[in-house]
Amino acid sequence: MDIFIEVGIGLLVGLVMGALGGGGAIITVPALVYLLDQPPAVATTTSLVVVGITGVVSVVQHAMHGRIRWSDGLAFGLMGAGGAVLGARVSTDADPRLVMGLFAVLLLLVAAVMWRRAGPNARTDPREMGSPWITWRPFSVSPRRALLVLVVASGVGVLTGFFGVGGGFAIVPALILVLRMPMALAVGTSLLVITINCATGLLGRIGTDLHIDVGLVTVFVIMAVTGSLIGGWIGPRLDPSLLQRVFAGLLLLIAVYAGVNTALG
Repeated sequence: MDIFIEVGIGLLVGLVMGALGGGGAIITVPALVYLLDQPPAVATTTSLVVVGITGVVSVVQHAMHGRIRWSDGLAFGLMGAGGAVLGARVSTDADPRLVMGLFAVLLLLVAAVMWRRAGPNARTDPREMGSPWITWRPFSVSPRRALLVLVVASGVGVLTGFFGVGGGFAIVPALILVLRMPMALAVGTSLLVITINCATGLLGRIGTDLHIDVGLVTVFVIMAVTGSLIGGWIGPRLDPSLLQRVFAGLLLLIAVYAGVNTALG
């Protein structure tokens, strides 16, 4: 029975990441904890591995279609690296019930944001982008926007390390609202940031004596990569407003389930 759960959840994770630019770990962590009986600390580490590898494949796919703004993605990811390491260190010593309880609250907040963001103007032409806050030739930086990016990126990094998530649920809104990036570019750029965040989050867990199930990770990765390729192809062809609202509803269900199990556990 477990193999069917692993295949189904892995495929769903990939579809969500490929189509929405994040959210895969939000599904992975509760599935590993509640359906496959993994301890939260192990589940979050496994999630970082699965989402990170899937993110690499998704980045390649989106890059081939010009849907990544590399300078913003790299800067955002590197700025959040410190927060990711800090969050990972704190998570390994935290009470498992506290981690999952906070995770449920986070899901509720994200669901509300995703629902509010969904609207008739969600689909935007990639060419209609705001002015960049950093340019390389000639080199220039907007200090005010750079400080704002640093604060947001660091916060996303802490969430990544603490909850074992890639942070796409927060990165996509941040790229749209802070950097005025259109949806199509935000999805691809988010996957680049997610990959960086997962790598730094895993580095923060080195030496914590956590073990992962290699067989489970292999199945999850294969299915998630397959799902991400499908999601990356169909995502730009579907109404983003509908996708975001469906995703918000899914987050709400997971949050309620995680919250009830934490309260009763």
